[in-house]
Amino acid sequence: MKLACILVTFVFANAVALPAQTDSDSAIKSKIVALEQLWNQAYKSGDTKALDSILDSSIILINDDGSVQTKTEFLASVKSSAQQSGAQQQQQVAPESFHVNVFGNVAIATGVMRVKGVEAGKPYTRHERFVDTWLLKHGTWVCIGTDATPVLH
Repeated sequence: MKLACILVTFVFANAVALPAQTDSDSAIKSKIVALEQLWNQAYKSGDTKALDSILDSSIILINDDGSVQTKTEFLASVKSSAQQSGAQQQQQVAPESFHVNVFGNVAIATGVMRVKGVEAGKPYTRHERFVDTWLLKHGTWVCIGTDATPVLH
């Protein structure tokens, strides 16, 4: 009987704890969505200060052409593009599908985005699948890795 009472208490305690975990995951997912939106807007406007605040110093960025950039290289390219007659202003990045999975202090954002812009004077539209890895570091969510892959079909 004592074992049954302990078992019932354990089951009840876990049942009460589950909604709290779901609410926490929901809040984290909302935060990651907001950070992804901030990233897209900051990139479009060439706001390297905002980008610097959400990208970890050791981030690895894998671009849609397979090239790899460090944070320093990425921010320099954003700054350079912003200075070249508003090139970043012409670029539009719009998520078409988006999903966030939370694993404790790590969140993985995946989805498909449409990228429109002008490159070498010619307009383009591409679809890309992305994976962004976010880490809760010292109480702040920062992106530690990102990959963009062209969707060819």
